[in-house]
Amino acid sequence: MLMAAVFAAAVCPLLAQAPPSPEEQEKQMYEVIDKEVERLGTMLDLADWQVFRIDSTLTHDYRAMTEEIMALRMSKVSAGTAYVAVQDKWQEATYQSYLRILNEDQKAKYLKSGAAKAKKARDKRAEKVRAAELKNQ
Repeated sequence: MLMAAVFAAAVCPLLAQAPPSPEEQEKQMYEVIDKEVERLGTMLDLADWQVFRIDSTLTHDYRAMTEEIMALRMSKVSAGTAYVAVQDKWQEATYQSYLRILNEDQKAKYLKSGAAKAKKARDKRAEKVRAAELKNQ
């Protein structure tokens, strides 16, 4: 969910008059990441080392996702499912990283905050893709 929000806020400014410059996109990315780190820090009572790891995870995964999305755009891929698959891939990577960073109580709060629902939705989309691939074979 977070990665989709970050993507929408920083990469897809559909309502803007002119697309933001790469510098402005980068600035927007850091603002969204900072807000999410602050939200998680407060909600989960994160230690300093956890805040650092969460921030690093978000920064890395967002940049990697953005690069893959831009590669799809440059290749003129028009299938929306390809973009959703990339977002899901990096959302899952972020989710798995969080599970390694958080303690058991924090994981429970994180999952209750919507992460479990988002995980279920990603898994459901992945299962549909696998079923379609098997059908086509």
